[in-house]
Amino acid sequence: MAIADPQIKAPPVIRQLDDAAINRIAAGEVLERPASAVKELVENSIDAGAARIEIDIADGGKTLIRVTDDGCGIAPDDLPMALSRHATSKIDGSDLLNITSFGFRGEALPSLGAVGRLTITSRAAGEEAAMISVAGGSAAPVRPAALSGGTVITLRDMFYATPARLKFLRTDRAESQAIGDVVKRLAMAEPFVTFILRDTSNGDQRTTFRADAETGDLFDALHGRLRTILGRDFADNALRLDTQREGFHLTGYAALPTYSRGAAVAQFLFVNGRPVRDKMLLGALRAAYMDVLSRDRHPVAALFVDCDPTLVDVNVHPAKSEVRFRDPGTVRGLIVSGLRHALAEAGHRASTTVADATLGAMQPQKPSAPIYQMDRPSFSARSMTFQAQAPQMQPGFNEAPSARIEPVEENAQDHLPLGAARAQVHENYIIAQTETGIVIVDQHAAHERLVYEKLKTQMAENGVAAQALLIPEIVEMTEAEAAHLMSIADDLAKLGLTLEPFGGGAIAVRETPAILGEVNAQAMLRDILDELADQGESASVKAQIDAILSRVACHGSIRSGRRMQGPEMNALLREMEATPLSGQCNHGRPTYVELQLSDIERLFGRT
Repeated sequence: MAIADPQIKAPPVIRQLDDAAINRIAAGEVLERPASAVKELVENSIDAGAARIEIDIADGGKTLIRVTDDGCGIAPDDLPMALSRHATSKIDGSDLLNITSFGFRGEALPSLGAVGRLTITSRAAGEEAAMISVAGGSAAPVRPAALSGGTVITLRDMFYATPARLKFLRTDRAESQAIGDVVKRLAMAEPFVTFILRDTSNGDQRTTFRADAETGDLFDALHGRLRTILGRDFADNALRLDTQREGFHLTGYAALPTYSRGAAVAQFLFVNGRPVRDKMLLGALRAAYMDVLSRDRHPVAALFVDCDPTLVDVNVHPAKSEVRFRDPGTVRGLIVSGLRHALAEAGHRASTTVADATLGAMQPQKPSAPIYQMDRPSFSARSMTFQAQAPQMQPGFNEAPSARIEPVEENAQDHLPLGAARAQVHENYIIAQTETGIVIVDQHAAHERLVYEKLKTQMAENGVAAQALLIPEIVEMTEAEAAHLMSIADDLAKLGLTLEPFGGGAIAVRETPAILGEVNAQAMLRDILDELADQGESASVKAQIDAILSRVACHGSIRSGRRMQGPEMNALLREMEATPLSGQCNHGRPTYVELQLSDIERLFGRT
């Protein structure tokens, strides 16, 4: 009789997991936190055609999430099926590339029922209201309920069935904030739907967000919704986008460069109405602002990319927050070109928040009583009065060393956007008078942008000059990296960087951009490869060239401390009006501040 070797282990047995375990595993992919549950439920309400969606939460969504809508509802006979995995009314399964709804996987409701206590109460048109409950994966029978229409889904004690997941959740405040962010993103995507978010923690009922349905056309509705969510300052300083390319349509609003943020927290991207977090799209947004923002500032935008559903795959991740485009280069080019065109169309415009910050820095003394103010006289009357009231110059009187006053002329240019120069103070700031107020211009920053734009235009017309290396620099890398670089060799050659394969994984650098001077070719190629891996394409060489042009523009512009005559100052103002992007310098700082006369009068208590 043979004796079994105790060191030989029996092979593991393959078992079929039960439905409860399968649903808990699926819940781990779909439901990361309470905000994920809110996202899935609200998306279901939108797919149901709801015009009003109310969300109630308690303790950051950990103990209660209730979503109430006035959508089409669910028939009583379909309620048990709604709790089955991969059961959905959104698609029939024949075509996973033609998806026009938010939900389609049929995983959200069974996943919620597997980790919490879920109750669905619904009433479809022509049917009686009914409800079904499920806790920890165990469903109760369908029973009658009272409801006038729509659907109410209540989730209590989320993750009670998987208590280990509760340890990974953040504070109630952080989870509530995440839920608010989710609701706001979906509210941006659906401006014609009313959204109400309430916090019912500790028995109180507090509305934390409300966005009533907008009216008008799509752009008016979107602008109104963005004003509600992002604030009046964004709405006042946002540029409208509406452009198309090869089947893709870009719409939305993007803020002026001078209205930027210190972190990338106000960048909202949507594909066919679906909120997404796509690395390629975020890279395109960053690239569009690269020339007008410093690296520590981030643009603010809400961009909507619409296309035929077959051109984009939304079935990449269970959370549906990632997408994959069939032609990502076209989409990226559309965003970059569309944003740059809108920024150029804005001309010399700078954000109104610059003036608000200037006024906020001033601390006027409030008068104890209202100040009488006469009606403002005409221009000619003011001129005659000023001449009569002008003090007689005494012998030995000298003009202030840091100010240069320009005479007022009858044919003043007040009617122009940046007005007519009236003075120069501290040999750096031009004060101009407009029809409605005054403009203060930083002469160095303004001229720096003007020179920079001229240099870029010249380079675009004449190309980038290349300098040939006497001894080509050989850079060793992997064959895959070399092949990746050579795939964009033609684009790099247009920027003055000429590469040739040198066998194996080596690359020979034959020419470099002349404007860069002495170049560390290996470091440059490594930077390009890193960008290719991160964003799918590289702007490293162009960024370096632009940086050099910016530096040249800085040294070639009007310096601080230089006195300017009236014609020079007015010529600078006129050139700013005619030059795109002149509202900010090369580093994203404003080149001028405009103050309305009404704001100035308020500072002096003349209102």
